[in-house]
Amino acid sequence: MKIAAFFDFDKTLLSTESARIGVKYLWEQKRISLPFILKMLTIKFFYDRDLYSDEKMARLMLRIFKGVDPHEFVIGNVDQYYRERIKPHLAPNLVAKLEEHRNAGHVLVLLSAGVRHMLEPAAKDLGFHHLICTELEVGTDGLFTGRQAGRVCIGEGKRDLALELAQREGIDMAGSFAYGNHHSDTFILESVGHPTAVEPTATLRKTALERGWPILSFR
Repeated sequence: MKIAAFFDFDKTLLSTESARIGVKYLWEQKRISLPFILKMLTIKFFYDRDLYSDEKMARLMLRIFKGVDPHEFVIGNVDQYYRERIKPHLAPNLVAKLEEHRNAGHVLVLLSAGVRHMLEPAAKDLGFHHLICTELEVGTDGLFTGRQAGRVCIGEGKRDLALELAQREGIDMAGSFAYGNHHSDTFILESVGHPTAVEPTATLRKTALERGWPILSFR
């Protein structure tokens, strides 16, 4: 059977949150309102203190895309956006780990709560074989509704989507690897034989220490 390496994106392969970069960019472009920014910051305050669920936070971020034509994506040239705004924040240690797995012949899987349109340039540039992420719903008018199509790729949803891929592709999860930073990643981390916590949250750090999981820094 195949061996896979599953990489989370935000605060794992990327040393920061892609949403923070994206919101800043959209604010500079005057494409989102101040009330939305204030609402997001308020919710993030509670989210960072585990008082707001991961899925609710993800659903809020999806509202940015409401009413957007998939063919005229909100960021515009996503490849240029990736090169200029996202790629400089890739974490050196994790890129090195990615190369180790590539050289070992492992199946490389980018696994993120982010949306496909934003992650495809990174997946292509870094040579991932599979991208598992949150898919955006398209309404009858052909525009994004601001909701997900299917499950939000976070927590148990992220684990279940990874297990579906493993079943389709003949991946041995017991021999596979996973990297994540947030305690919501515990579900996917405990589903593989070789989990690694990356710059973990306090809750995930406690879990990693209790279970003897390696802890990796960005550099």
